Amino acid sequence: MKKTLLIIGLFVAGAFSVNAQSISENAIGLRLGDNDGFGGEISYQRALGDNNRLEIDLGLRNNKNYDGFKATGIYQWVWNIEGGFNWYAGVGGGLGNYSGKNNNNDFSETFAFAAGDIGIEYNFADAPILLALDLRPEFGFGNTYNDFDNDIAFSIRYQF
Repeated sequence: MKKTLLIIGLFVAGAFSVNAQSISENAIGLRLGDNDGFGGEISYQRALGDNNRLEIDLGLRNNKNYDGFKATGIYQWVWNIEGGFNWYAGVGGGLGNYSGKNNNNDFSETFAFAAGDIGIEYNFADAPILLALDLRPEFGFGNTYNDFDNDIAFSIRYQF
């Protein structure tokens, strides 16, 4: 009887460990999306637990008429679907600044924003690559950057 209970217990524990997928400790890469004029972002993820992480993104823009940066921090919860797929959701915010010329008039603004995040990702079993597609609604607090925006992006990250 004890052997039977032990075998059943090991089988149940093994089944739960097969379904549980921990997230990588670190991941760095690019988040490519609209990002309200800032385009691609450098993206870093740091695990805070088995299913929680912090994502930090930095978008830069520099051309002859426009300069700016946008820094975002998102706390995310991650849930395993199966077969290398996870979905995640999170909340956070950030800061940014942009300046430039418009019709020979100089402009500049520093702004803050609140953000949410929801997405799906695929973790390759044979390579340390993570692909993701997410939606990030943002609400800005600034003089002209004070609207609601939905940012859709595709990300590719190297996990280590």
